[in-house]
Amino acid sequence: MFSLSAASSASTAAAAAAVVNTVQQSLSTVPSAVLRKQRTPGSSIFWVQVQTAAASSFLRSRFCPVKAMSHPQTLSVPTHDSHSSAPGKKQALLSLSDKKDLAVLGTGLQELGYTIVSTGGTATALEKAGVSVTKVEQLTSFPEMLDGRVKTLHPNVHGGILARRDQKHHMEALNEHGIGTFDIVVVNLYPFYDKVTSAGGIAFEDGIENIDIGGPTMIRAAAKNHKDVLVVVDSEDYPALLEFLKGNQDDEQFRRKLAWKAFQHVASYDSAVSEWLWKQTSEDKFPPNLTVPLSLKSSLRYGENPHQKAAFYVDKSLSEFNTGGIATAIQASREVDRYTKLDILGILATGINIEYELELLLGNEMSYNNYLDADAAWNCVSEFKNPTCVVVKHTNPCGVASRDDILEAYRLAVKADPVSAFGGIVAFNIEVDEALAKEIREFRSPTDGETRMFYEIVVAPKYTKKGLEILRGKSKTLRILEANKNEKGKLSLRQVGGGWLAQDSDDVTPQDIQFNVVSDKTPTENELHDAEFAWLCVKHVKSNAIVIVKNNCMLGMGSGQPNRLESLRIAMRKAGDEVKGAALASDAFFPFAWKDAVEEACESGVGVIAEPGGSIRDKDAIDCCNKYGVSLLFTNVRHFRH
Repeated sequence: MFSLSAASSASTAAAAAAVVNTVQQSLSTVPSAVLRKQRTPGSSIFWVQVQTAAASSFLRSRFCPVKAMSHPQTLSVPTHDSHSSAPGKKQALLSLSDKKDLAVLGTGLQELGYTIVSTGGTATALEKAGVSVTKVEQLTSFPEMLDGRVKTLHPNVHGGILARRDQKHHMEALNEHGIGTFDIVVVNLYPFYDKVTSAGGIAFEDGIENIDIGGPTMIRAAAKNHKDVLVVVDSEDYPALLEFLKGNQDDEQFRRKLAWKAFQHVASYDSAVSEWLWKQTSEDKFPPNLTVPLSLKSSLRYGENPHQKAAFYVDKSLSEFNTGGIATAIQASREVDRYTKLDILGILATGINIEYELELLLGNEMSYNNYLDADAAWNCVSEFKNPTCVVVKHTNPCGVASRDDILEAYRLAVKADPVSAFGGIVAFNIEVDEALAKEIREFRSPTDGETRMFYEIVVAPKYTKKGLEILRGKSKTLRILEANKNEKGKLSLRQVGGGWLAQDSDDVTPQDIQFNVVSDKTPTENELHDAEFAWLCVKHVKSNAIVIVKNNCMLGMGSGQPNRLESLRIAMRKAGDEVKGAALASDAFFPFAWKDAVEEACESGVGVIAEPGGSIRDKDAIDCCNKYGVSLLFTNVRHFRH
């Protein structure tokens, strides 16, 4: 780099001439050196072309920008740093937004004989750590410009990354232009995800400026040329990289794995940018193209059945950020009273410490079926405002009860179907304290009054220290989960062969709709409350679904039957004699009334029926209810669940 200072009174032209003279003097010992100067119109920037005849008979030339400065005017001609382009020199390019373990990496590479080339803040951090650095400007002969938008987008960088070592003409091109090769590229990107999900949001212009351009370009280039260039995007891979470099043998699979990870990293980054831009552009929830970034959190022992392999992925979409549910976890150690972070689940998303939402506090690892059941139980219990207990088996709520006394609610929920409750999931929408924990631990099955109830999972929004301690003693396999409520308005995705179905989550509550009385008999206030309670339960039961409720307590439910009549009969059998005066809810309309589900329900003594309506035989249902003196409510909202 040649640097000169010119008097402020000197003209720009004179200053440029001084630069040329200085360069000529500096190159006087170089044979066949030719200099040309050219001014950019309307600018104080001159371009000085330095052209030298190489020994191989071809000419190598380059234009160097020179800008006249004032007070005092400093003129500089950047030149290529000869050591950085020397053939055969081992070089690593580092450009990191997240500088975790940077000093360890830099020191390790330097000890292995690598020359480190770096950008701005990364170079500064390395220098502070005592690591020698060649700044990227010395390779490009251009400073960082356009507010940092252009740093590494230059042939001297990308030529060194993309050149194939086994292609003679590639290497000749590098030699012709004085470009050295890079053996390692370590890059991570601007924290776009963190910025756009930060508290209070971010202005559109700031979001745009946090879209990384140079970083993804270097990553993709290095990943494409992974046969010759090792690319690293994750600080967790630094130790493996250094160990690999210490070995004498190459490993193609190691290189391919790093390249895969690099492309996946960029793809996830781009999906966040795409999702964010779509939300800035349209209110439509269903864009023409949709990419969902998934991150592996755990491999499972097996899927729904032992012969099926399975894994758990967390949805890293912006829309899932900090929106509640079961996604990640903390597991309590039995030996010490502390939590150890353990990511376990991803259907109910994010939360504690912004990212960690569900806490796996104790017990065995979650299984595939545990995830589904925990999701169902938590989604159901979170719907209720009063203290509520929900018991789930195979994703269906088999017991639900709300009471001011949560202990009573728990007993009633189990009583609804104690056989199904055994080995199920029990969920609460309030804190589990010492008294409730003791009840969970000691409660005996209502079927015989002796068998202690066994559960796979207990899930609640929080636990007292004493409550958690008591639950620890219940079972070595009991999983104790702590979760935050799901936010409304999520996008629900479900896979079918060769495609995906997308829909809004079913967030409708009784407060959002009207229970229209279509019968002669008007329900009492208690009957109406029970109908609302039953309607809220039935939306969580697999279709065809029938739920029978009395005094804010599920008495019986029928689920998953191909015909509604059979679901009704199952629910009534479970409810027994308590069905008299109870409320019944159906997830969809009754296609037939006489000598079918509606009439059988009326004959059993049900006091009120809530259903969507919409059948061509709705009048039959109304006439049937009028005949038996039963209140009939149409909600105009269906709750199919497949």
